Amino acid sequence: MPDRGGDRRPVRPLDSHAVADAQLSSVVLDGVRERFEASTDFTVGLEEEYQLLDPVTLGLVNRFEDFMDRADPALLERLAGELIASEVEFKTTAHDRYGPAAAMLAAGRRRVIDAAGTLGMAVAVTGVHPFSAWTDQRIIDTPHYRVVEGELGYIAWINNTWATHLHCGVRGADRAVRVSTAMRSVLPELLALSANSPLYARRDTRMASARTQLFVRSFPRCGIPDAFTSWDDYARHVRLLEASGSIQESTQIWWSVRPHHAYGTVEVRICDGQTEMSHTAAVMALALACIAQFCADLDEGREVPVHARSLIEENLWRAQRHGLDGQLIDLDTGVVRSAADAIRELLDRTATRHDRLGLSPYLASIRDMLDHGNGAQRQRGLFQRLHGDTRAVHAVAVERTAASADEFLASHNHEG
Repeated sequence: MPDRGGDRRPVRPLDSHAVADAQLSSVVLDGVRERFEASTDFTVGLEEEYQLLDPVTLGLVNRFEDFMDRADPALLERLAGELIASEVEFKTTAHDRYGPAAAMLAAGRRRVIDAAGTLGMAVAVTGVHPFSAWTDQRIIDTPHYRVVEGELGYIAWINNTWATHLHCGVRGADRAVRVSTAMRSVLPELLALSANSPLYARRDTRMASARTQLFVRSFPRCGIPDAFTSWDDYARHVRLLEASGSIQESTQIWWSVRPHHAYGTVEVRICDGQTEMSHTAAVMALALACIAQFCADLDEGREVPVHARSLIEENLWRAQRHGLDGQLIDLDTGVVRSAADAIRELLDRTATRHDRLGLSPYLASIRDMLDHGNGAQRQRGLFQRLHGDTRAVHAVAVERTAASADEFLASHNHEG
């Protein structure tokens, strides 16, 4: 190209430290470090998202507002909207022990199902809906989701996904950031175990988790975050996002593991919603065990993983694509082994935390998932046996969403 003259000084790379440090105040970070310093280790909160369905067609129905308007006040305080009007979320209170949190989640699922039934709706949990079109769904009218839709448009519209989240208290801001960084490395194992969305748009997607593609791979500031070494390192990054106008609030950071500013917790967000209540409790218990183990490692002077994001992403793709039918890379040795063996290794690695945190009765269900299939494998098997009838497959999900909650409460009532 011709030389146009003018200023030919080389472009200098952005110095994120300088830019972020120039923003001395931060609304997004206000009081957050103090919240983590006052947090209590291993307090537990669980969240689960539900599909609101027509009881005959089993298609999604845009009745979130109707559901909330008529919900019992005691239930209402535990409910929240989650982007689309055919979805509702139940959130437990914070608990000192895992068992009562899991029992509250199961009871909450049962209450949501019962409340929906009185309004002529059915309820199911899978990572995506197998046949309802995203074009038929409506974004709920709240200030937060108006911003999300206004900024993301199509990316928000197609995010018809359902997940399960764990909040775990971690004392100390630096410690919480380092544990969040370590947790990145085990997200693929948690996804492979929890994958429960192989069917979408009436087809077998060949993914174990289509939800991961629709949400994790589409939303900005989502998926695997950078490795942050300290609270100051993390805070610089958040200040830069805020100062540059990328975010106005912390909930616009959708990473698959993140320090949660409001609660002083490490939040794990990678897992598909689980049809089987015992699977929900098992997957969340394993995530909690991993957080507790990384805390112990830090406290006792051992190294925690700080793997390259590109390597973790390779494993995340394998988990998204193949789930428990695939293989994962040992990021320390480069050895490839089955996803099932990787999960067994994770159970062994965290074994000293299980009884201390009351997790053993819930982790036992992982053996059933490894031996008899997780959600993705069970859905795909039904799809094949039922000759591609996605409504019939989803009818089983509706039935098991309710029945498994009842079974869980009956078998774990001593934990309530």
